[in-house]
Amino acid sequence: MKQRHLLTYAVLAIVWGLSFMVLVHVVKAFGWAGTVSLRALTAGGALWIVAQLMRRKLDFSCGWGPLAIAGFTTVVMQLAGIAYAAPKIGTAMTAIIVSAIPLFTMVVGRIAGLERLNGRSIVGLVMGFIGIVLLVGFPDAPLTPSFLFACAVSILGSFSAACGSLYVSTRLRTTDPWVVTIGSFLWGGVMTLPLILFVPLPTVPGVSDFLWLLVLGLVTSALMYVLFYGLLAAIGPTRAISVEFVVTVVAVAAGTLLLGERLSSLQVVGAVVIVSGCSLVLGIWPGAGRQATGL
Repeated sequence: MKQRHLLTYAVLAIVWGLSFMVLVHVVKAFGWAGTVSLRALTAGGALWIVAQLMRRKLDFSCGWGPLAIAGFTTVVMQLAGIAYAAPKIGTAMTAIIVSAIPLFTMVVGRIAGLERLNGRSIVGLVMGFIGIVLLVGFPDAPLTPSFLFACAVSILGSFSAACGSLYVSTRLRTTDPWVVTIGSFLWGGVMTLPLILFVPLPTVPGVSDFLWLLVLGLVTSALMYVLFYGLLAAIGPTRAISVEFVVTVVAVAAGTLLLGERLSSLQVVGAVVIVSGCSLVLGIWPGAGRQATGL
């Protein structure tokens, strides 16, 4: 990996890892529905403006239907799952669940006939799901219905993201990543906007709240997705998606040191098992041959 790719990798890991803390702050001001909608509209709109300034041609001939599906699965469901769960189960747990997306991708890909399971993949899947059971079933805090529901929402969001990634990698494989990103974010923002009527803003946002929202939309979404797609093309999907593991480490460290979150011993074991299982599935375990996951 070249030095500029390592730098991009590190920037993605740090920014995305710390983004969970920014997210919790924004959710407190705008609610989970408002956060998802405004974040997505800000990101999609900003990327469209940048594309116009760069005189980059955007070809939407793929149709709005596929972009709407991508927006629903990878923006609405995933970002809503994260925004709803993070304040309730903690940024550390939410980040660990998000890191399990490769496991869900492999399962969905196998069901759809897009992926083949070898012995290493099966072991990785079993490890990953055992890790999820440990993570969700043995928290440091009381095991309440609210906690379990938030975990389920987060897991559902990650599962949806896996479905969306596979859909994009097949149906929109030849479409410009800028078009996919802009289209999916704008569709996601429009789809979630009506939810604000049912999930009203918990408070009147201040100037600082809007600034944090801009950080979430412009930096952690728009800019980081452009960098990630560039890294994806440069070093391949397997090594690029492995950045999620480093993101998890950063998020857990930030949640523990800065937010005072706590994980039980079994949850820590579960996190290690999940990451190890994903490493096997992705083929980046030391000594293992690499395999693409379709992401």
